[in-house]
Amino acid sequence: MALALKAENISKQYRLGQVGTGSLSHDLNRFWHQIRGKEDPYLKIGESNDRTQKGESDYVWSLRDINFEITQGDAVGIIGRNGAGKSTLLKLLSKVTKPTTGKISTKGRIASLLEVGTGFHPEMTGRENVFLNGAILGMTRKEITRKFDEIVDFSGVERYIDTPVKRYSSGMYVRLAFAVAANLESEILIVDEVLAVGDAEFQKKCLGKMGDVSKGEGRTVLFVSHNMTAVKELCSKGILLNQGLLDYQGGILETIMEYQKSSQKQSSYLHTGPLETALGNEYIRILEFSVKSQTNSFLDIDSGAKVKLRFYNDSENINLDATFELRTYEESVVFHTGALITTNKDSKKGEYTVEFDMPANLLNAGNYYFRLIFGQDQRKALYICDDIVGFEVENVKLGTNIAQMPGIIRPKFEYKIDSSI
Repeated sequence: MALALKAENISKQYRLGQVGTGSLSHDLNRFWHQIRGKEDPYLKIGESNDRTQKGESDYVWSLRDINFEITQGDAVGIIGRNGAGKSTLLKLLSKVTKPTTGKISTKGRIASLLEVGTGFHPEMTGRENVFLNGAILGMTRKEITRKFDEIVDFSGVERYIDTPVKRYSSGMYVRLAFAVAANLESEILIVDEVLAVGDAEFQKKCLGKMGDVSKGEGRTVLFVSHNMTAVKELCSKGILLNQGLLDYQGGILETIMEYQKSSQKQSSYLHTGPLETALGNEYIRILEFSVKSQTNSFLDIDSGAKVKLRFYNDSENINLDATFELRTYEESVVFHTGALITTNKDSKKGEYTVEFDMPANLLNAGNYYFRLIFGQDQRKALYICDDIVGFEVENVKLGTNIAQMPGIIRPKFEYKIDSSI
């Protein structure tokens, strides 16, 4: 089979706090080295993109020395923890940005869906944006017209097709954007995590369409998702990224297994640097999160676990809540439970600690991770953190994992909530 994509030693460097990778003095320094026939001096510095550690350098490598080949008709899942470099890689492959070093070779037109609203002009209608996207892909107006009804029918937004897209909800945006990317005649389809915005029915419809694109039409699909079930269903090959490095590539099942192994090492998160560099945003900063056995140095089905969350809240006079959602690495939801931090619109800026116990014999043997959702009034999400810690529950008696999960359960937890304010 002919090659569709080839990446040769591609790397991407960013300078923290800057647009681009430097300042005027740095650009002059680069130019001076270039005219003397010497290497860019800033390629010799920089650290890996580990967001959990305090760094010493202003330069970070979002990707470093990535090499792979993808043949025509392959469906490839790109997986890894948050900050691994997945979205950066897709931006390079889509030619949204250039690699700092290395070369990318592609054969055929590329249609990409990277973020909500990518490629759409907010002041133009849905109809106008369909034709705009087709023109960007190099299609003639006649070709786009031939596909137009199919695109609108798939998106389900026919009633609003002549409305400016700035008035669309995020779900409508994604529906139309995916319909355009998947139905216009491109040889390579690149899709990031944005499908998570759509409802379950539309996600299933999108996965079916991507399967048809790959298996039925022989087009190449690159798919980034944290949903291992969807990746396993759609893709035959996988690429695993970790802190900007290519950790593994091969069959999709083997790639997912390697991902699960690496995630088991992250059973606790402790931030020791400045508050501004902790995981979070302008509302919430996570300082510590851990899942530890109450009786052993490891977790097994016969021992309970203590869950501890410590975070900094920067919002005053709101009702603050935290939701803990436990998932398997096959993306089955085991349980979700919420703690009301403040209830009388009396939140203050400062540190809060939430602790609860998971009883013994609650979980089967297997691999799990927590998803955290911080909210206001149990309605508005202030910050969502996926896959912050992963852990393994062992079955000591049987010495083997149990594949059958119990399904969604609704245990009741008693919360201990402290504030240092």
